[in-house]
Amino acid sequence: MEASGAPPAGFGELEVLAVGTVLLVEALSGLSLNGLTIFSFCKTPELRTPIHLLVLSLALADSGISLNTLVAAISSLLRRWPYGSEGCQAHGFQGFTAALASISSSAAVAWGRYHHHCTRVQLAWSTAIALVLFVWLSSAFWAALPLLGWGHYDYEPLGTCCTLDYSKGDRNFTSFLFTMAFFNFLIPLFITLTSYRLMEQKFARSGHLQVNTTLPARMLLLGWGPYALLYLYAAIADVSAISPKLQMVPALVAKAMPTINAINYALPSETVCRGMWPCLSARRSKQDRAQ
Repeated sequence: MEASGAPPAGFGELEVLAVGTVLLVEALSGLSLNGLTIFSFCKTPELRTPIHLLVLSLALADSGISLNTLVAAISSLLRRWPYGSEGCQAHGFQGFTAALASISSSAAVAWGRYHHHCTRVQLAWSTAIALVLFVWLSSAFWAALPLLGWGHYDYEPLGTCCTLDYSKGDRNFTSFLFTMAFFNFLIPLFITLTSYRLMEQKFARSGHLQVNTTLPARMLLLGWGPYALLYLYAAIADVSAISPKLQMVPALVAKAMPTINAINYALPSETVCRGMWPCLSARRSKQDRAQ
């Protein structure tokens, strides 16, 4: 977006303001909920377990997405990107790292839950720590490749945030997209679906459903699927045929995932790791004593 603050092509003043407001709400909501999850893990000894470490990794990744969204929200409200081309590259790298870590951490939580509910061997700290390190190092590796020339970061249609550039749809983008998507979306999605399907089969035999086995995979697919479809379309057709407003929809959906994940994994329901927040932990303790 130009320094003059004029709205980009395809957007009006009120539309830029609306997008900025939505981004701001998503950022503050995600930071608040995931920040509370992180605080609870650090302050509550009972929550410092290997399985909760995987949830902590997810909360940290989602906090990174929310911080990235906050920068985008401020820029949108300013109606310009004030950090220059180097800031755009840094913003794209940070956001892409957090997004990939969030997707992989969701798969790690699914695998951890399967291990917890369907095997007799307790998840070890060494295994959980190694898994978290792998998630973050792998995410940083793939996010660094566009900085090295395989793929490229550039402004999204609104011009106030940066992501993987899909506007050209050339061989460089296509080769990076399909390779990255296989390792960072399809494989995590397969692990998530398989883990919850195996848990569902075990719970069906025991007759005691302890975890919602369908919602996490659906949220992963619904949250990141629109981005995947946009990138796929850009690889096989001219993405300029899609209006800039419609191109912003996947970004707005994906940036809501930190809030959705916090509710999905931190609130007391069939789908979550219970007790991640102090008030809910106290409630659980009262229930345990009553039983």
